[in-house]
Amino acid sequence: MSVDRHAPVPFPGFARRRFPRLGIQLALTALAVLVVPARAADGGRGSTVYERHCTVCHGLQGEPVWPGAPDFRRPGSLLKSDAQLLALLRQGRGVMPGYLGLLNDRQLADLLAYLRALSR
Repeated sequence: MSVDRHAPVPFPGFARRRFPRLGIQLALTALAVLVVPARAADGGRGSTVYERHCTVCHGLQGEPVWPGAPDFRRPGSLLKSDAQLLALLRQGRGVMPGYLGLLNDRQLADLLAYLRALSR
């Protein structure tokens, strides 16, 4: 049996260098998941945000007060994805102001959870 001297040979230690790095990345990711507790959005806290910032135009129970405001009691009013609705809340639309800088991401997520509960 002859050995082909021109066949490509991976450089020495290729497998040893690659897999430990992958193992370290996986371990750090798992540690981050365990250390940072995930919090689901809280509609209860979202109702407080809604009462403070939204009731003037959208009413206490999601019924529109301001002309052109969506009726949050209808299931079809929130058909967009969470990411799209959060972007809309941050940037604003039409006469609705943007809340970027006024509300943090946790408050916006809580507000969205409350809005989703109104439409059920």
